[in-house]
Amino acid sequence: MERQTPPSSTSASEAGSSPAERVMRVAPLDMRQQRFKTVFRGFDKAEVVGFLTEAADDYEHALRELDRLRQDLGRVESMLTEHRDREANLRNTLLTAQRLSDEIKDAAQNEARLVVKEAQGRSDLLLQKAQLRLDEVERDINEMRLRRRGVEGSLEASIQALYHALEFIRQQDRPDERVLLHRPRQADGAAQPLPRIETPRAADDRG
Repeated sequence: MERQTPPSSTSASEAGSSPAERVMRVAPLDMRQQRFKTVFRGFDKAEVVGFLTEAADDYEHALRELDRLRQDLGRVESMLTEHRDREANLRNTLLTAQRLSDEIKDAAQNEARLVVKEAQGRSDLLLQKAQLRLDEVERDINEMRLRRRGVEGSLEASIQALYHALEFIRQQDRPDERVLLHRPRQADGAAQPLPRIETPRAADDRG
């Protein structure tokens, strides 16, 4: 039997084909509407029509399933693309976070070094001031020692002067010794006592 040419109304879009795939030139509708010429001793027309109907049904079911699979594939590819985009964004975020972490770490280390350096500078300055103050205190102590020695020397000299003055006064206030005047003896040899001459202080004591 000779098969008639399928109607031109069928297109690849009805078959759900894509440009990258082989174009199907026979659609299920073509299989249902196809009519063959009858010849002597040919096939049973009812069997041929029944077979074509079943094949058309299976073919249509296969096309629908293929279309569903393509849709599922499109959704999966879309999800995969979305996941890839998310992965890329996450990777970029992680890289950015790592870079920021490194920058923050470097900045913290630099700031810590500056703080330590500033603290060391302040410590050195305080030590210098403390050393200068210590030198001043030591100079003051030495000067006070020198002054104390001078005062002690002055006091010692004053004490010595007062002591000598006191000794001189004591010597001036000491009473004179009694002076006895002897007269020559008389002719008759009678010894008479000589009168005593007392100092004024002795007179004062007596009075």
